[in-house]
Amino acid sequence: MASIPITPSDISGRMERLPMTSYQTKLFCIIATAWFFDSMDLGVMTFILGSIKAEFGLSIAQTGIVASASFLGMLIGAAVAGVLADRFGRKPVFQVSMVFWGIGSLFCGLSTDVNMLIASRIVLGFGMGMEFPVGLSIVSEIVPSNRRGRYLAILEGFWPIGFICSGVLSYLLLEPIGWRGIFFVLAVPAVFVFYIRRHVPESPRWLSDSGQSEKADSVMTTMENHVRKTLNNKELPPIVSLPTAATQSNFGNSFSELWKGEYGRRTLMLWILWFFALMGYYGLTSWLGALLQQAGYEVTKSVQYTVTISLAGIPGFIFASWIIEKIGRKPTCVLLLLGSAVSVYIYGHVASVKGELHYLMMSGMFMQFCLFGMWSILYAYTPELYPTRIRATGAGFASSIGRLGSFVGPFAVGFLLPVTGQTGVFTLGAASFVIAAAVVVLLGVETRGRALEDISG
Repeated sequence: MASIPITPSDISGRMERLPMTSYQTKLFCIIATAWFFDSMDLGVMTFILGSIKAEFGLSIAQTGIVASASFLGMLIGAAVAGVLADRFGRKPVFQVSMVFWGIGSLFCGLSTDVNMLIASRIVLGFGMGMEFPVGLSIVSEIVPSNRRGRYLAILEGFWPIGFICSGVLSYLLLEPIGWRGIFFVLAVPAVFVFYIRRHVPESPRWLSDSGQSEKADSVMTTMENHVRKTLNNKELPPIVSLPTAATQSNFGNSFSELWKGEYGRRTLMLWILWFFALMGYYGLTSWLGALLQQAGYEVTKSVQYTVTISLAGIPGFIFASWIIEKIGRKPTCVLLLLGSAVSVYIYGHVASVKGELHYLMMSGMFMQFCLFGMWSILYAYTPELYPTRIRATGAGFASSIGRLGSFVGPFAVGFLLPVTGQTGVFTLGAASFVIAAAVVVLLGVETRGRALEDISG
């Protein structure tokens, strides 16, 4: 086989020409396990928060702090991991995140008081926060442009599935083993995920962009051989011609480059989008079970109702993964954010009145359809807006700012609820989504069907 000139553009061209096969799908599924189990760990708080509140005798404000603790860890973890992944590679950072996740979940179960629980949730959140920007970067860099948006949207679809599974787990195990036992159960998958991630290769795009041309060529050749094997040794399509990629920035300049030229506009847009979208989302979902209990529904019923309405999140992300390649990232993002605003406003008014179960379920399912669809587009859109050299840094800091919103949301609800009631809480969530939609309309750019190098400019 003739040698191929090893440049960042050629590596990208070789990656873009690969058809999607079972090999890339396997890598995608391994990465997706992070989203599934992270969703379970985060989502479980929705179902056990009321039990924790009762056991420790917490005030509403203290309960809000417990609900927000993991987001503080995610805020730090996402920012740190993004920078480290652009400096040292995607794979090692992705693996290290599992250590923090497993230890954090274990110590949540061992917590003897609320302070230990809060500290453990912060450690757990740190590990989760590390995973998001790195996982997004890996998927965006190994999936060709004509499938990238769809696969990134599907990746986020593991979030509602994990959320639903955490509800089922809580429904089955909360009474027999308690909330501590549930955290022990959730610590077990960390070992499994740590093991299977060994099969995920380093991103050839990152290796090439960071000057490791021989390693990039070696990993790229291995991937090509795997793809060729799945195609019964047929010849691969010709290499795609792409713009020449810029050279790798040094470690110290990765953050400052987020604010240079066109990237500054994109960064501002993403930070505002992530802050308000996640503030609205987690400010509501972290309290769903507790709010239903406050409205007069018993614990098991509140868990059952929350799981049921969350089932609508599955068609929500499927819809997002389809429409994102039909009408584009920007209009899909605006559509689902506005849909989220309308749906949470309606749900807030219905949920405050006990006895309206039929309307509660219908409005709740509409809300979860829009919210989980919104998550899909958020994660699909973000990594596309930066070049390889700062992709994880950009996605990491956007996610980090989002976690700040995630921290503020549940905490604010704890103070707002006694003053405004549930209607005021859901009105705040609706306003947050409207602000997020507005900034996408004003500052967003379209990326559908464009290679990463073309978007980077």
